[in-house]
Amino acid sequence: GIMSLFHRDSKHPKYCIELSAQPVGLVRVHKVLVVGSTQESLHGFTHKGKKLWTVQMPAAILTMNLLEQRSRGLQAVMAALANGEVRIYRDKALLNVIHAPDAVTSLCFGRYGREDNTLIMTTRGGGLIIKILKRTAVFVEGTGEVGPPLAQTTKLSVPRKTRLYVDQTLREREAGTAMHRTFQTDLYLLRLRAARAYVQALESSLSPMSTTAREPLKLHAVVQGLGPTFKLTLHLQNTSTARPVLGLHVCFLYNKALYALPQAFFKVPLLVPGLSYPLETFVESLSSKGISDMIKVLVLREGQSAPLLSAHINMPVSEGLAAA
Repeated sequence: GIMSLFHRDSKHPKYCIELSAQPVGLVRVHKVLVVGSTQESLHGFTHKGKKLWTVQMPAAILTMNLLEQRSRGLQAVMAALANGEVRIYRDKALLNVIHAPDAVTSLCFGRYGREDNTLIMTTRGGGLIIKILKRTAVFVEGTGEVGPPLAQTTKLSVPRKTRLYVDQTLREREAGTAMHRTFQTDLYLLRLRAARAYVQALESSLSPMSTTAREPLKLHAVVQGLGPTFKLTLHLQNTSTARPVLGLHVCFLYNKALYALPQAFFKVPLLVPGLSYPLETFVESLSSKGISDMIKVLVLREGQSAPLLSAHINMPVSEGLAAA
């Protein structure tokens, strides 16, 4: 569904409004175009095609028309629904709901006889309904069905402005430019340090993921147990799509006064692409004072001095020794 807006002497549309569904009706209220769609919703657009609001209806829209009360300067939209309701909206605020005995298929509001404000409706079954608006009737918003919630009108208990707040506000107003420059300088330094740390991690292989295309590897470790014996599981994965990796070794660097491992250096089997290989070992805590340290895990390749991957494992405190 597309609506096109033409100027009087133009053969081509100046603006086009694209709808998500087919339009049912179009009513102009002041400078707002109100469109009803087959998706059971009302949409408000400007003359340039910008959407202002959307209101969801409880049933399908059958017909629409304009309600204009000139004595009070009121313009609203009437929308007849398939469930027998006739809803009256001013913008997206619901003013009134009229319940008809049958679905209304056409609406007309205007002068009828001596009455200036008369609503005439025809129903699907062939009925004719005439309603006269009282001269003293006033449409009031506040049904609460659409629009912002009532909680927005509740006043908040805002505390009083303290002397510190006023002084800080004056300081920010007078030295706002200098404060912004200082903030930008610190932000640039933080980004520079982060970039340097990242480059250093890549150059020294301190990352748990390999950045080289020749050995695309991924490593993460899991520590289990309460102590003094912990189970350390290394999950090593070849992230390549079709190339296996062979000739890798795993080395542990740790404080021998605090920990003991049955094997600190061992060979890794062939790594098939896409599979995660768990490599298990046991770590025994030797300290009786509840001291913990870091264990470094290095993934090496034969003939290379620099590690491919590295991981730093912060070992937990041994609960068994602490309880003893």
